[in-house]
Amino acid sequence: MSAVPGRSERLSPNQLAKQEQIVEAARVVLARDGLAGCTVRAIADAGPLTKSAIHYYFADIDVLIDRAMAAHITAFAAGLREVAAKHDEPRARLFAVLEEYLSVFAANPNAAFLWFEYWIAAGRAQHPQAIDAMLTSLTELLAELLAPLDVDDPRARARALLSYLLGTVVQQRVRPRPFATLRADIEALCFADYAV
Repeated sequence: MSAVPGRSERLSPNQLAKQEQIVEAARVVLARDGLAGCTVRAIADAGPLTKSAIHYYFADIDVLIDRAMAAHITAFAAGLREVAAKHDEPRARLFAVLEEYLSVFAANPNAAFLWFEYWIAAGRAQHPQAIDAMLTSLTELLAELLAPLDVDDPRARARALLSYLLGTVVQQRVRPRPFATLRADIEALCFADYAV
């Protein structure tokens, strides 16, 4: 599932292509400068279109940022799916994806800061719908990976696992731990029988 907030169905193919150019420029700026640096001027400087064109296609900068963040998450999830496709055994598939998930953030520390800055900004602006779509997309991926492993309620375990991963991304910046140690935590979270 891809999460694409703010897409207009009334635009021509050429206009949609221009919108996508703007979104791609916003992705570049977000990755490079973070949320605070993602201004219309910076996006225009990074892309082929002018500030007035950006305002024409996106009357609200928040919608543009939502689209750019959704594009980041969609690309991230696609990369994780590529890793999953390389493994036939379900447990190996899950742990390869989780290791890749954490290594992406370790290699790109600004990505973690951007993700959480975006959450805070969207929460303050009271428009959590885009974040919810992105979380749903990642939760669905994790649930798909857990389902063949015969865990009880794969979706609930996927939500718990995503929460664990989000917290771990932050903690790894302060106190890095090897994946083997994290794997033991994940094993307990995903495969322990918590029924009483």
